[in-house]
Amino acid sequence: MQASFFTAVALPIALAIIMLGMGLSLVPEDFQRVKKYPKAVLIGLVSQLIFLPIIGFIIATLVPMQPTIAMGLMIIALCPGGVSSNVITFLAKGDVALSVTLTAFSSVITVFTIPILGNLAYQHFIGQTAAIALPIGATILQVFLMTLLPIGLGMGIRQILPEIARRLEKVTSRLAVAFLALIILILIIREWNSLPGFIMQVGVGVVLLNTISMITGFYTSKLFNLNSAQQICIAIEVGIQNGTLAIAITAGLLNNPDMAIPAAIYSLFMNVTGLIAINYGRQLAVTSAVQEPVESQV
Repeated sequence: MQASFFTAVALPIALAIIMLGMGLSLVPEDFQRVKKYPKAVLIGLVSQLIFLPIIGFIIATLVPMQPTIAMGLMIIALCPGGVSSNVITFLAKGDVALSVTLTAFSSVITVFTIPILGNLAYQHFIGQTAAIALPIGATILQVFLMTLLPIGLGMGIRQILPEIARRLEKVTSRLAVAFLALIILILIIREWNSLPGFIMQVGVGVVLLNTISMITGFYTSKLFNLNSAQQICIAIEVGIQNGTLAIAITAGLLNNPDMAIPAAIYSLFMNVTGLIAINYGRQLAVTSAVQEPVESQV
């Protein structure tokens, strides 16, 4: 659960490279569309910042677990969407521009909400107060370097060298699938000896939090008549959390490695549901593509 060269250096660089490839598939109009239709952004942020913490609190309260484990689960529920949510949305044929927008907004907003809600949760589950605060500048810089900057560079290449961008886009899409599978494999190998004990302690809570939050995001989007690409995007954005940040808060700021257990297991499990979302999103994209021409002829 402690930071290693893989999690601290290799993983962020590799994700930034994938984000560069993702930028090759985007044009400025994609983000202008998000600005024109703010309903999707609002629904995504409400699902992420309000529904998810409520779901986390209910699970942590109802499912039998130690107070430190319950607190660790709450920290996961309070964290913003992870950068990998953008990659998974891209591979699932979801709305990438919406995903990037939601990740950027939630990452900035949670700088302020995590200290407030985190302290309330700590007082409820642990019975004490704690100083939970995130460095605003460092958090915004991390989001910029790993997400916005490489996507901006990719979009710039597409504008200047469109033919090269199209060729690179096909390659990066295949590499992204392979890399996602490699991340899961490496994480499992790293935590192999600890996995059985971790799963026994927090498995039920993690599975419930991840699956219920993704289902909630998906059907809330469906209820408000968002299109299929936006539905799959919001489901992924709500379910794929910033596990690295959760571990940094629990094991680092709170200096409690036991609290980091939910984040470690969640980081593994969310990649599995992410692969399921990719498969479902691709099927949904094909179905939508078939239905749209039919509807346009009616």
